[in-house]
Amino acid sequence: MAREVVLSDQAEAVIRKLPRNLQRQIIAKTEALATEPRPAGVKKLVGHQDLWRVRSGDYRIVYSIHDAVVLIVRVAPRGEAYRRLAPKR
Repeated sequence: MAREVVLSDQAEAVIRKLPRNLQRQIIAKTEALATEPRPAGVKKLVGHQDLWRVRSGDYRIVYSIHDAVVLIVRVAPRGEAYRRLAPKR
């Protein structure tokens, strides 16, 4: 079952500012989440009920999985990816 991949405004803005080669790399990784939302190497974020992360080079893609949608919450460099993510309760 293929899911729809939706980018948050923040994730879309970050991707737009990246060099083309990184844009292609991250977009390919996000599109792959449509068919396999929990690929090899995916990690569940500790302290968050429904957030996952996958690596794309030095960038991290933070997302949540819903019935028919994968919502990309954040795309950020490794050191900034998890800052200011409020824990879900």
